[in-house]
Amino acid sequence: MKAFDNYPAANDEGLAERTEKGRLVWDLLRHRVQSPRPGADIFPRPALTERICKAIEPGSILHIEAPAGYGKSRELESALLSSGRELSRVRWVSLQDQDNDPQRLFMLLSLALGVSDADFDSVPVPGRGQSLNDGLEWLLANLANSGEATEVLVLDRVDRVQSQDGTALLTQLLDRLPPGLALVLLSRQALSFETHSYELGGRFTRLTADTLELSRSETAAFYQPLLERQQVTQIAVEHLYHLTEGWLTPLALYRLEVEERGEDRLPVQEARSVVAFLRSAVTAELTPAQGRSLAVMAEMDVVSDDLFLAIADSQCDTSFLPSTAMARGLPLRSAGNRGRWFRLLPLVREWLLSTTLAGRKARATLASDWFAREGQFTEALRYALQCHDTERAIRVASEGSEALLIGQDTASLLRLRQSLPAELIQRSPRLQIVYAWVHALGGQFAEACALIDGMSAEDQRLLQGRLSALRAFLLSGEGNVRAALKEADQALATDDLSTHARLVAQLVRSGAWCALGRFADARSASREASKLARQAGDPGAEILTVYAHARIEMSKGALRHAEQLLRTGLDTSVSEPARPPRVGEGRLMLNLALILWHQGRAAEVDRLLTRFIRHAEKGRDLALLLALALRALLSKSQGQVEEAFAWIGQAERTMQAWQVDELVYVPVLEALKTSCWLAQGQLESARQAMVRLAPFRKQHRVLELFPMMPGLLDTLETRVALVAGDESAAIGQLQEQYSKEELTRHPYIHQLHVVLLQAQAHQRLGQSETALMFFQQALEMAAPEHYISPFIELREEIREVAREGLAGRQPGPLVDALRTLFQLEAEASARPPAVDLPEPISDREFGVLELIAMGLSNQEIADRLHISLHTVKTHARRINAKLGVRSRTQAIVKARELGLL
Repeated sequence: MKAFDNYPAANDEGLAERTEKGRLVWDLLRHRVQSPRPGADIFPRPALTERICKAIEPGSILHIEAPAGYGKSRELESALLSSGRELSRVRWVSLQDQDNDPQRLFMLLSLALGVSDADFDSVPVPGRGQSLNDGLEWLLANLANSGEATEVLVLDRVDRVQSQDGTALLTQLLDRLPPGLALVLLSRQALSFETHSYELGGRFTRLTADTLELSRSETAAFYQPLLERQQVTQIAVEHLYHLTEGWLTPLALYRLEVEERGEDRLPVQEARSVVAFLRSAVTAELTPAQGRSLAVMAEMDVVSDDLFLAIADSQCDTSFLPSTAMARGLPLRSAGNRGRWFRLLPLVREWLLSTTLAGRKARATLASDWFAREGQFTEALRYALQCHDTERAIRVASEGSEALLIGQDTASLLRLRQSLPAELIQRSPRLQIVYAWVHALGGQFAEACALIDGMSAEDQRLLQGRLSALRAFLLSGEGNVRAALKEADQALATDDLSTHARLVAQLVRSGAWCALGRFADARSASREASKLARQAGDPGAEILTVYAHARIEMSKGALRHAEQLLRTGLDTSVSEPARPPRVGEGRLMLNLALILWHQGRAAEVDRLLTRFIRHAEKGRDLALLLALALRALLSKSQGQVEEAFAWIGQAERTMQAWQVDELVYVPVLEALKTSCWLAQGQLESARQAMVRLAPFRKQHRVLELFPMMPGLLDTLETRVALVAGDESAAIGQLQEQYSKEELTRHPYIHQLHVVLLQAQAHQRLGQSETALMFFQQALEMAAPEHYISPFIELREEIREVAREGLAGRQPGPLVDALRTLFQLEAEASARPPAVDLPEPISDREFGVLELIAMGLSNQEIADRLHISLHTVKTHARRINAKLGVRSRTQAIVKARELGLL
């Protein structure tokens, strides 16, 4: 390292001279060393605050890296304030470009590390063999011996320091960090020096935008005041979340905009304050050529460096690549599962696309040609459509339609369908079969049948094998499993059947045998499908075979094995770069969410569904129906029945918009509605729903996405009978199901429901010993795989028998989870004896009543119980009705008179 006197400080003659100018610079820099100030209106994020606090330990290094607007500084300030530290011993320095000068940086570090004005002259004199790193070594040693030392040093915008000598000083600071000092680095982009050695040493923590962004639930909570005042709707908040992906500053600015402008507000990408922020955070520091490069990137859904170079025009800065933009700290992200591909944050992309650049059609043509050369027909088709070149689109369709289908990219095929002349499809048997498959994957079975039935007799004869495979798939999708088996066998008997058609036929057979409870036959067909997928060298087909195998294990109740299969399949798919999302991959993700739901892992389910729903909406994947059904079940399990109905409504609107056949979605949604009405005690509505479900029960269809449906409809009928007080009818229905030899062939979830309902029914009849026997059986069935979802679904109905059945049991994962689910410890110590009322107060209502008596407001109760304000008000109205009062005060008085409080 060079001596001090070889580094003249900015606007100074050097520390070595001890000049007045040196003292002046010292005084100027002193004002840049601050302590955190209490912030106003910080959105509480306790989990993130706790994580930051844990990372700010003496001797540790915390790096928070995210583009502008993610709340790095505010979250850090919040954590520092909540940690109880003396803020006078926290030093905060915001670095600037001028701080690349090493002497200037050294002076800032001296001030931040506690060198006072009086100690200015005691800083080691440069020259005489002394160097800057010698000086920093002295400072750090002096800090370790100081009783009033700085405890936390925050270097904000540390990425501005790029010079070799400045970086050397920072590296030395990290290497020689005193044990009593915690160092926090804030940056918008990656650091200019390596940190892996500190990570391996266990004293370095990195938090990125993924950690700082608001989750879906946090976004809803952030907009809760506006939701309560009906200034925005839940759908609007969901849209905001999808656009911003939890980017805090745009969300906060738009919330202010809504509060100020109300119904006159603009879309978030056009809102004045948001646009101003985007200009300052995204394009302010770019040259015009770089800004144009970024706008060209926005025209692509995803973009790589090579693709950008293929479409960039002469006005672009071709050295400003997508990878460069991401490294600069701009809001780009890696495109999932696509290697070195990138995507702009949706809000930024929408904002950039609001100004149309000249030559967009020509760039779409170049993009289409580039993807065609790469053999990526999906993307080639997408941009052929964007440049409105019908001939090009038809050429792509004729050359790559089957490749697109094998690649499971139905979204692009559907878009192409809208642009292709109808007469072209009618003249081409090949396209008729392709689009029959597409409609079948989208649940439009009637439309698929119309396409192939319209083929000439000669074409049907020539394509007999392929048509049999397709008909088998259609029958399987409609739930006609026995007919599907027969058609699949006919397809496999055809000599000239393609490998992929044989694979589909075997997958149909596997699913059909699984639905019939013939698991050995199902596994045999699944193994044959796996062999065909490997022979074809098609990773997408292999994913489908993993899905088929996992479905068999799920039906048997082997949740852990199924989870392992699904995670392995997802890991395999992630390892494949540069490919579009596939139907099979979505099935893996969704069935993993279903397993997690069965095991009560709600937070993981929420994250998976958020990813999957975006993917499914783009690809018009019928599996979106199952995803939205899980969303409804999650909401219902949390006591938010109105929100569950909202998800059911969204599913119904989507299925109708996609023109999905009613037989696919109506029974699913009616069953969900029945479950929600039972939770609300609306017996008549539940009965009417069962009447509407009667035709579907008679057909006994086993839908591919909902193999549990026939059993679920049977148990719903039993539940309605129990709620109506008709225990004898319920017992009869259950005995009929329970005594059947084929009960074990039903999906495991149906078996668990039957056993739990047996326990409830016998408990209602006063047959406690029999009820406890069945409850014990349910526990033994559920414990090995932690199969808790049936207990969650029937929580209110089996509460009484669960309280008795869990009393005195040894702790264990399932028993402990069920005690938490039924709130047994709290009830045992806090709940007073039951009081005879015309209609008893439920456990959830009793919890609300207690908090009302404590003087909490409705909003405070909602926050305490983690439920919506609307739900609290509903509980309060029901409490008043059951107690026969009209106000909160009267309710408290009456409850005390009855001994409830």
